[in-house]
Amino acid sequence: MALNLVLIIWLSALGIIKDEGVPVFKGGEKYLSSFISRSLIYPEYAKQNCLQGTVNISFQLTRKGKIFNSRVEKGFGIDLDDEALRIVRLTSDRWVVPASFDTAQSIVIPINFSLKEFDCNRRSPDDIKEAIAAYRARQDLTKAVINFYEKKTSQAYSAADENRIQELKQQLGYDDKFFNRLLKQAQQKLKQGDKEGACEDFNLIRRLGSDMAQKAIADNCSN
Repeated sequence: MALNLVLIIWLSALGIIKDEGVPVFKGGEKYLSSFISRSLIYPEYAKQNCLQGTVNISFQLTRKGKIFNSRVEKGFGIDLDDEALRIVRLTSDRWVVPASFDTAQSIVIPINFSLKEFDCNRRSPDDIKEAIAAYRARQDLTKAVINFYEKKTSQAYSAADENRIQELKQQLGYDDKFFNRLLKQAQQKLKQGDKEGACEDFNLIRRLGSDMAQKAIADNCSN
């Protein structure tokens, strides 16, 4: 089913349209909206579970338009937050900062994630709460898998320990299909110039016990 992504950037609420004393994205509001629409990769878990809504990202700018101190001001504690933060960081160097602007001031951009054609209207508030809780529980289980592989080379472990981890990976869906999707996502981020985000994905594959990203890590993520 096709994904119809709607992004709304409320720049007028920030005064970017009306006030000449605040930073402006190069090209204006239209270009910022277009940039985000082209760059955003709707997170898999949120898409599969019809999770939508607004994530507020705050950040500061240097005189040269570089973003720093970026963080999630208000979000859901799920993968939507991570993607909103990643996209805002990609806008670094694309801002024009007036001389009169106080660079100690934070800017907040609210980004609305919306899915159409996914029958998401059938999801009740309880369904959404359950999906968010399940995501957070999934993160804890993922940490258990990562911890096992981080300690595997330096500590003794039994076949039973590894079998439990393999069963857990199967439960979480961490198989070759998942790793291939993550590889493709990382390659897409590389094309966007997001080397940091791509390397996070490559290294996650490694940390989950797969060697499928070893070459990509060597080619793109070595110091």
